[in-house]
Amino acid sequence: MDASFWHNRWQTNQTGWHERAVNPLLIAHFPSLHLQPGGRVFVPFCGKSLDLGWLLSQGYAVAGAELSELAVTQLFAELGMEPTISEVGKHKIFQGERVDIYVGDLFDLSHEVLGPVDAVYDRAALVALPEAMRIQYTTHLKSLTALAPQLVIGYEYDQTVVPGPPFSVTADELHRRYGDSYALTPLARLDVPGGLKGKCPATEHVWKLENQQG
Repeated sequence: MDASFWHNRWQTNQTGWHERAVNPLLIAHFPSLHLQPGGRVFVPFCGKSLDLGWLLSQGYAVAGAELSELAVTQLFAELGMEPTISEVGKHKIFQGERVDIYVGDLFDLSHEVLGPVDAVYDRAALVALPEAMRIQYTTHLKSLTALAPQLVIGYEYDQTVVPGPPFSVTADELHRRYGDSYALTPLARLDVPGGLKGKCPATEHVWKLENQQG
């Protein structure tokens, strides 16, 4: 699960995680975060997700982190924006109106470079990582975003039947990773039509995470 894995997936157009419509769970449940108009939403592993365009259409600002420059170039083309490109530290920053996308390794991104965010939208970011990296990811994300509230969408299924990604992340694991800092509220659980990759039953789950220290 190193960088070359993800670069190769983008270069060969093996991007099965890229949804061809705005995620309906985002539309249904993002309002539960009660974000103020103009709030800045951080989207880790954002790819060229149509969800970013939806967030912009709702009046929010968007910050994303993405390893693949190819994906970000396609994102801006689909948004109809000509990005301004600069460099800071180990990242390139592609910027447009209310959009800042940091191209590079998420784990090299600092809170100082990212700046303040008002919420995190994690659609299949956590479940993109194997367990050891999930520990690193959740620790880093809490520091990176100063415990901003999160909407987290992921999957549960029998990991012995289908190898990830996406990986199976249970409710217990979410509590282990985030329960020290957040109050976790389950919002929805849905059966995945046809199962995961058509191979085994799977459940998609949605959670709201709110800073219980603030």
